[in-house]
Amino acid sequence: MLLKSLSIPVTEFEQGTGWQIKPEGACKGDICIPLGGSTDSGTLDIEQIASLMNLPLVSEPDLDLWALGPDSIGGKTLATAEAPNLTLPDLSGNLFELHSLKGKKVVVYAWAPY
Repeated sequence: MLLKSLSIPVTEFEQGTGWQIKPEGACKGDICIPLGGSTDSGTLDIEQIASLMNLPLVSEPDLDLWALGPDSIGGKTLATAEAPNLTLPDLSGNLFELHSLKGKKVVVYAWAPY
């Protein structure tokens, strides 16, 4: 989420991140992160919220811009470990569907020559 200010309305934060600000904190699905009284004014202090939610925040001082990074619940950036179905040719040219391995541990290795 790109920001022009470190103080933004709650609605802008919700639209930009997908998190809903509720009395119990910032919530997405079954996960709620307590924020204390930091949401009482209707605006959010992004530096405080980034710290409380463990979201990366970087600045570009010359342009007065900030970027608030993605969810990092548990130190991981994935919100789910479920991969989309991929259908790709195997080494023999036969089509292979990733979902045929559902329930098994899988490592997907991707490489590109550029």
